Amino acid sequence: MPRPHLVLAPSLGTTHTLWAPQLPALSARFDVIPWNLPGHGDAPASALIPGPGPGQGPEPGPGPKSGPARIEALGELVLARLDALGVGRFAFAGVSLGAAVGAWLAAHHPERVESLALLCTSAHFGPPEPWAERAAAVREGGLGAVADSAPDRWFTPGFPAPGNLLAEHHRVDPEAYAVCCEILAGLDLRPDLARITAPTLVLAGRDDTATPPPHARELADGIRDAQLVELPRAGHLANVERPRAVTEALLQHFTSTHPDPLRQAGESARRSVLGDAHVDRAQARTTPFTARFQDFITRYAWGEIWGGSDVEVAAGGEVPGPGRAGGRATLDRRTRSVITLTALVAGGHKDELALHVKGALRGGLSPDEIADVLLQCAVYCSVPAANSAFDVAERAISEYAAQEAQEAQEAQEAQEAQEAQEAQEAHEAQEASHGADYVQAAHRGAPEQTRTDGEDD
Repeated sequence: MPRPHLVLAPSLGTTHTLWAPQLPALSARFDVIPWNLPGHGDAPASALIPGPGPGQGPEPGPGPKSGPARIEALGELVLARLDALGVGRFAFAGVSLGAAVGAWLAAHHPERVESLALLCTSAHFGPPEPWAERAAAVREGGLGAVADSAPDRWFTPGFPAPGNLLAEHHRVDPEAYAVCCEILAGLDLRPDLARITAPTLVLAGRDDTATPPPHARELADGIRDAQLVELPRAGHLANVERPRAVTEALLQHFTSTHPDPLRQAGESARRSVLGDAHVDRAQARTTPFTARFQDFITRYAWGEIWGGSDVEVAAGGEVPGPGRAGGRATLDRRTRSVITLTALVAGGHKDELALHVKGALRGGLSPDEIADVLLQCAVYCSVPAANSAFDVAERAISEYAAQEAQEAQEAQEAQEAQEAQEAQEAHEAQEASHGADYVQAAHRGAPEQTRTDGEDD
């Protein structure tokens, strides 16, 4: 099952490395395609800089042929890149100008955009004069002053600006930057918002001075069924300043619009066997280098093999694949645990063996049954291998028993605390009821009604 494609676009003055905090989590679920604005990073400036007018010489590149550049030019560059890669439909996430490119694509090429995330952006970036002034200043004096002042526009006061982002800003081609400013000066996507049909997340930083929250609300109001998230303590580059919150919002949005039954079954099976704590640690250690391996493990080892009937349930029917008869799993998890324990003993993988001994216990194998498996390994693997395995397994069984006892004790204490709280609330309610009865009876002047419960007539 091919993974869905996700285009990541940065803001003006940054490159795709802006997305570094989100890249491991997104790469584990999507085929991520980074895209840079022209003149930023490795993207040639010639793709955007307008060429001379007719009869004034050769035109320098595939960008706008003459006249001022418009947002369409950037959108067409994205489509050209995806066409060259053979990508048809895709999800898109962008920041600021990069997000505006995504909004234009979703409005004018809805058949290509499956889902959309617009971060810290606007349909209309204010009056054109400040952008024209910035473009003129960059053309005259270069990017030095603009890049040096970027942290004030990007982050909340006191947040340490990452050095790599500032260094990349200084390396942007000045003319390409100026042309992007001119695009922003003339941009107005407000008439296009109603044309966007892709499921859309709009995310704003509450302390964003470049595109304040009202800009995000205008987008969310204009795009049908768009979801709006406003993050406190976040400036213009919210994905850098609040990386975890942005990552969670993106994953929730994109996974809901791109369901993956195999991954869902794999996540469930992996957590069921190895436990939440281990899976959480493994996911936290995921890097862009290991993301594809983690995806392989989750979707195929745990989803296709271990997931079994969970895949069928998540997919709403039978899923053909290895280890299945007519699309249905042929081995239950107890049997898979026995096979896995044997393979780990044979391979001498002690750390993994300890994990899977605990997983086998979670799956219903008893310590005696695990001991029988290890005895079998002594015959068909080797006695030394089984000897080491017994030592590993005994420690794992003891640790599992201690953990189970601790969790049972904590659950019992929580239950007792809840029951005590409920009893206290019931007692207070009864006391309040008796007090109200007494006051009411005294008010009516009926002495016989002032008697408390239990008094004789």
